[in-house]
Amino acid sequence: MTVTAQTGAYRPAPPPKWRPLTDAAPLLPDERPHRVLGTGAELDPALMSELYTQLVKGRRYNQQATALTKQGRLAVYPSSTGQEACEVAAALVLEERDWLFPSYRDTLAAVARGLDPAQALTLLRGDWHSGYNPLECRIAPLSTPLATQLPHAVGLAHAARLRGDDVVALALVGDGGTSEGDFHEALNFAAVWQAPVVFLVQNNGFAISVPLAKQTAAPTLAHKAVGYGMPGRLVDGNDAAAVHEVLADAVARARRGGGPTLVEAVTYRMEAHTNADDATRYRVDAEVEAWRAHDPVALLESELTRRGLLDEDGIAAAREAAERMAADLRDGMNAEADLDPMSLFDHVYAEQTTQLREQAEQLRAELAAADEHDEHDAHDDPHAQHGQEDGR
Repeated sequence: MTVTAQTGAYRPAPPPKWRPLTDAAPLLPDERPHRVLGTGAELDPALMSELYTQLVKGRRYNQQATALTKQGRLAVYPSSTGQEACEVAAALVLEERDWLFPSYRDTLAAVARGLDPAQALTLLRGDWHSGYNPLECRIAPLSTPLATQLPHAVGLAHAARLRGDDVVALALVGDGGTSEGDFHEALNFAAVWQAPVVFLVQNNGFAISVPLAKQTAAPTLAHKAVGYGMPGRLVDGNDAAAVHEVLADAVARARRGGGPTLVEAVTYRMEAHTNADDATRYRVDAEVEAWRAHDPVALLESELTRRGLLDEDGIAAAREAAERMAADLRDGMNAEADLDPMSLFDHVYAEQTTQLREQAEQLRAELAAADEHDEHDAHDDPHAQHGQEDGR
């Protein structure tokens, strides 16, 4: 027998004037994902051209980065093939002053925002910290731990509003990240503070091998927004025009003081979780092929061609731009990095802690001892000396 079923058990009742803090109806997402392509909606030719070019470049970027892992130039790569519409739209809706908070799978979003493609992969190569200066590009470091970037986005957005800065933060997360405590904390604080932040959940079907149905019983992930007191939007994540439209509305709302929005983009991860994953163990080929028929690049190309907004020359120009980017990326990743082990201690804290200073001195001493040992070996090795003398 439960406590509430017992005779005389305490049952809290609301006072006579109790009412909800927020009307839930305007916060509820649409019953079906919002779409633009194929609906006859008016399209901005310039925006569509930019979206298409970035999608083609994004697909090529994913292909090239995946190839680099097979060549040993990258330690790991989490491909966003199939999710390019979400990545590109997220980058293009932001103003220069805004901030992007990516997860580990969102290197393409960073590149579409203007980051050098090779710099975006530096972390995944294992070279140097995040690989770029976040302040220069307004892109937070790629976040490998799930959802930890979300509270950071809220904090930055809230601080910007307190300073009176006209800044919006856009944070990306996967469906798996919505199962983390950081997701709850970020949305709760964002709604209470009315922070100018937009959360984009790329629901690609799986948290590595765990399907969405084993993560949540919610009608959609967008419905979770209602519990925090913010609007939830549901959008077809493979419809680039629709994702851009929904995100643009959410960013504009945040900028004018309307508070946060949770956007769920329904998409699909075409490739494995990473190059170290075997996706055939948890999903069937028929499912993947069904989603290939809803490919974001092909969808936009077909629509623009049908409307006369894209011709063969435009398609060729986008592909040529993509090949130039891929060539530059290969050159950048094939170049040997000039690494300084002492840089491990840079950019950790504004002022180094005592422990970090001690560790830095220890490493400095070890490096000096290694250099001295190498010089000693070279001096004692007659073959090494002979090779140096005759130029070999």
